[in-house]
Amino acid sequence: MSTLAAPRVEDLAAQLDAARGRTLALTDRLDDRDLVVQHSALMSPLVWDLAHVANYEELWLARAAGGLEPLRPELDDLYDAFAHPRRDRPALPLLEPVAARQYAAQVRVRTRDVLAAADLDAEAMPAPGSDLARAGYLYAMVSQHEQQHAETMLATHQLRSGPPVLDDGGALPPGRPYDGDVLVPGGVCTLGTSTDPWSWDNERPAHAVEVASFRIDVLPVTNAQYASFVAAGGYHDPAYWTKDGWAQVHGDGITAPLFWSDDGAGWYARRRFGRVEALPPDEPVQHVGFHEASAYARWRGRRLPTEVEWEKACGWDPSTRRARRFPWGDEEPTPERANLSDDRTGAALRPAPVGAYPAGASAYGVQQLLGDVWEWTSTRFGGYPGFRAWPYREYSQVFFGPEHRVLRGGSWATHPSVARTTFRNWDYPIRRQIFAGFRTAVSVPD
Repeated sequence: MSTLAAPRVEDLAAQLDAARGRTLALTDRLDDRDLVVQHSALMSPLVWDLAHVANYEELWLARAAGGLEPLRPELDDLYDAFAHPRRDRPALPLLEPVAARQYAAQVRVRTRDVLAAADLDAEAMPAPGSDLARAGYLYAMVSQHEQQHAETMLATHQLRSGPPVLDDGGALPPGRPYDGDVLVPGGVCTLGTSTDPWSWDNERPAHAVEVASFRIDVLPVTNAQYASFVAAGGYHDPAYWTKDGWAQVHGDGITAPLFWSDDGAGWYARRRFGRVEALPPDEPVQHVGFHEASAYARWRGRRLPTEVEWEKACGWDPSTRRARRFPWGDEEPTPERANLSDDRTGAALRPAPVGAYPAGASAYGVQQLLGDVWEWTSTRFGGYPGFRAWPYREYSQVFFGPEHRVLRGGSWATHPSVARTTFRNWDYPIRRQIFAGFRTAVSVPD
């Protein structure tokens, strides 16, 4: 995987400003009540996210990189994501919306001053324990963090009741449905990265892995395909579910993906950002948890891919024997290759029809691996061999273990700065509010 060019101050400043512009676009269009209310116990009040991204920026850029004194040290505990669970945050003495915006603006003024005086090293990625301010790593880390929170805020918008406040989104290219899979031959490939300058600690280091042959769907599972599982009684047959999965769907009365509705004759509509619309049959299904994805795959006589299989199908080039940064190569994402977010609220606010991005195919011909929907894998989240927590263990290490499953690929709400073949997301198997779908795989004897 190639090493990117050394960053420029103006590029890093533009990344930070783009992330802030998206944050403000998702908060400025709401009144104060909508910002301070908790729309779901699964999510924070939006005003918490607004001040949290500013506090994170102050901690890492104004203080760690710039050596400045804290603006509001009493805010550190309030906006520490590990000190207070999401369900408890509305009871905290959070900044009101006007004060949160003022705090974010004050932090940004200091950040610009620190960045203007930064000594950016030509080495693209500092090693664990080195000067974090060099190579622009901290600046890119902070902008990625804010872009990730923008996706979280979009999930909150989806859970919010009331009339629409977000634009319906732009047009997407037509799809080219294809119900089939491709063979990925077994062999050694490289997983992870040791050279990508903006990678998080859980993506490192690069290491060789042996992968047995498998087949994987060319395209994600669609609404129409998943509706067949629903119509066949899949949610009422424990044969397709693990013990934990059956406990969730049976105990919570789940009978379809989140936000689907039924007219009594079949699943026909979904709620999307305050609008109810006909269920698009050729879009990737989203808002399904790990247990639902696994049950569907079992119903099909298949399974979810492992994380290693997913990354090999996505990024490995068997002709050059090297990993690509993106499925199509090392060139940055474009609207012709993937459905990812823009710098405001999301390019289209929904997945594109399957088959809409043949130019984004991997070396094996697998399509729509980046963007549209996060894809569940069967792998539990953990560190790679040689993992070192850096620059802080709370980003990845505290989540390692059997409780979380790995998701890959990004969604329509994911910013391109976060989308790459090595990026790893994770969540609880029961999570359904995230923009997640899946594709299936099957083992093949070598």
